[in-house]
Amino acid sequence: MYYDDVMESASFVRSRCNRTPALGIILGSGLGALVDSMEDRVFIPYADIPHFPASDIAGHEDRLVFGRIGNTEIVAMQGRFHYYEGFTMQQLVFPVYVLKTLGIRDLIITNACGGINGSFRPGDMMIIEDYINTLGNNPLVGPNDERFGVRFPDMSEAYSKELISFAEDTASEAGVIPRKGVYALFPGPCYETAAEIRALRAIGADAVGMSTVPETIAANYLGLRVLGIACVTNMATGIAKEKHSHEQVVAVANRISDDLTGWVAAMIKKWKIQ
Repeated sequence: MYYDDVMESASFVRSRCNRTPALGIILGSGLGALVDSMEDRVFIPYADIPHFPASDIAGHEDRLVFGRIGNTEIVAMQGRFHYYEGFTMQQLVFPVYVLKTLGIRDLIITNACGGINGSFRPGDMMIIEDYINTLGNNPLVGPNDERFGVRFPDMSEAYSKELISFAEDTASEAGVIPRKGVYALFPGPCYETAAEIRALRAIGADAVGMSTVPETIAANYLGLRVLGIACVTNMATGIAKEKHSHEQVVAVANRISDDLTGWVAAMIKKWKIQ
């Protein structure tokens, strides 16, 4: 059934936009400005696409955007889905399957996150080197469909080392100084406690957030190269001196957005699809 639903969704999207994107981008909270730098745009609301979930989180537009930056055809998810909204893990990653079916070979995933590493500051951008999944759940649990991928996919390079190196090289050209580190997935929707942050720091996390890991797992399963960029919008509980709010997260993400957009656009113009 899942395979048929993916094919139906992809067929519908093709009926609205008959283009073949090579690169997919998932845009996190307050980070949708990259869409403004795309040319020849076509917008498809999630609500129009059969079987697609829909989110009501502030800072998300809930639409697919097809377009071009330089010579690279891309499709952006302007808005994503979260476990805390009540979606199943399979629903969370459904759009990644659709994007793969539409033709993408690489995926950039961005998010807004909390900083755990004491050297980080709000406004920093972190290239994700690896992840920690604290959910106790995984989007690949259940029957495996060999038409998508193998039963036991490798995660030794969940974030492509080649793309990480490329992102670092491009950052210097764009005037950006990114951090690098490990991203921990926390279920939400409440922010983490100080004790939980101490535990995450003890096991090697540099940043924490409520997204990205399910999509990363699904993308690797589907054979896509993944680049992850986490935008530090606040310091985590026990490190920050003030209480958290989603409004604060979106405000800082909006402030970071110009630098992130310039950096990602510079990457896309030089992107080499494998």
